[in-house]
Amino acid sequence: MDAYGLFRKLGVGARFDLKRFSQDARRFQVVKSKDNEFESPESLDFFGSKDKKLPRVSDNGLGRNGAKKSKAKIQQHDQSHVGEKTDDPEETLNAGIRRKRKQDTRSLDGKKRKRKTPASSDMENDGILWMTSLKTKIKGAREKGEKKPTAEKLEQLRQQKINHFRNKHKISIQGTDLPEPIATFEQLQAEYKIQPTIMQNIQAAGFQAPTPIQMQAIPVMLHGRELLASAPTGSGKTLAFSIPVLTHLKQPMNKGFRALIISPTRELASQTHRELVKVSEGTGFRIHMIHKAAEATKKFGPKSSQRFDILVTTPNRLIYLLKQDPPGIDLTRVEWLVVDESDKLFEDGKSGFRDQLASIFLACTSHVVKRALFSATFAYDVEQWCKLNLDNVILVSIGARNSAAETVDQELLFVGSETGKLLAMRDLVKKGFTPPVLVFVQSIERAKELFHELIYEGINVDVIHADKTQQQRDNVVHSFRAGKIWVLICTALLARGIDFKGVNMVINYDFPTSAVEYIHRIGRTGRAGHRGKAVTFFTEDDKPLLRSVANVIQQAGCPVPDYIQHFHKLQR
Repeated sequence: MDAYGLFRKLGVGARFDLKRFSQDARRFQVVKSKDNEFESPESLDFFGSKDKKLPRVSDNGLGRNGAKKSKAKIQQHDQSHVGEKTDDPEETLNAGIRRKRKQDTRSLDGKKRKRKTPASSDMENDGILWMTSLKTKIKGAREKGEKKPTAEKLEQLRQQKINHFRNKHKISIQGTDLPEPIATFEQLQAEYKIQPTIMQNIQAAGFQAPTPIQMQAIPVMLHGRELLASAPTGSGKTLAFSIPVLTHLKQPMNKGFRALIISPTRELASQTHRELVKVSEGTGFRIHMIHKAAEATKKFGPKSSQRFDILVTTPNRLIYLLKQDPPGIDLTRVEWLVVDESDKLFEDGKSGFRDQLASIFLACTSHVVKRALFSATFAYDVEQWCKLNLDNVILVSIGARNSAAETVDQELLFVGSETGKLLAMRDLVKKGFTPPVLVFVQSIERAKELFHELIYEGINVDVIHADKTQQQRDNVVHSFRAGKIWVLICTALLARGIDFKGVNMVINYDFPTSAVEYIHRIGRTGRAGHRGKAVTFFTEDDKPLLRSVANVIQQAGCPVPDYIQHFHKLQR
């Protein structure tokens, strides 16, 4: 097929811009070069309905007789039909196509790129449905179908709602496959089938709604996930691990201890034991403490009846039993190991029990054991240790990390020197205060000295420290709770976790050694939603430590003197 025949076949129904492509038109003989007349494709008989038919073109460009059709005959044939009217339906179809092409050309010349074709114009004169209209219909149908939200969209909306809830309650969480927080205790019972007896005990204790740490920590532990949780003091951490532990154990069994709760001090262990007994009342769980190591061996040893479920203890007494040969206690069936005030693990000195905890972890050999660590501060060392030693751990913190409770009004008071501290203390007494009051000092000697100074002022005061026997310490704590003692002087021993109901004021007579210690001290007041006050004395010697404590006070929204912000931070 020659170029002329091929062009004729491909150019059927096309309209050319003869001005722009005049040279190409002459080349393919669409336009005659002499008289500038063009040979329109409209004059061709494409459907074979006219008298003169074009010969079929073979592959080599020749007609049926082997000779090329002369151009003159073609033109003569075209001119013979000019002006003729025909009723041929195929000719009518050609006319409809031409009109459609002209309309499309005009719309393009008017630069109307976007055309909205009504449904009635889809079939215009010639009954042809244009592809553009068909695509428009398909697109419209798809848009209508997208109005119904997809599963992916619903999941995004659900996650946005959860994130909004966490932000509202200042819940920060890290990890994978994070369980959803709960908003009410009723939701907790509906979703996790908490025992009705436990729910009744919670209501009887006066807990109306879960605190932020309970909202997130309880679902995490109920899902069997290992946890590191940090929340301000007095925010309900004890209940946050008590409910999941009791729910997981389901009912009492004669298999020995199945839950172990470690506390750094005996006072905190007693408090935790008391809360657990209150929440589990009526369920039959046997909850024990180790009072004397010698008695514990007979009571909890391998030859015992194993009729116990939960153990609350300090690490020292537990390690003593584990080191006996044979071990004085069996921890192989422990399913939950909870460590309260876990940042104590990484403190320097004798009080740290990181090595002790490692020994306890090794003694809990059950393949189903889960571990949870709770604290009022979020120490970096604890976080790294948990990521290294715990399985797929979830980190939960409430509010700003290492911050004091916002329910405490905090004040820094410059006293100049050691003599100024005693004068400031007497001044506070003269102005009047609302007992009970806790006073913190750095050492046992200073506690004794301050006790003798204040007792001569006629103040109902007592002191508690490690030199006193356990019975003496218990009596002092009981008297303070009963209101018989108005002012209690103590060392850092009581700064951890002990919950004195309704402490109205904390006085830091000696400046705390770190921001973490400061947070634990003032956390004895402003608990369970009640407001409290904390006054901290400082001297010239305390300047290196002042900046870090001032930052904690400022984060809680309490005023700090401007000149303190210019002090240099303590360099380690």
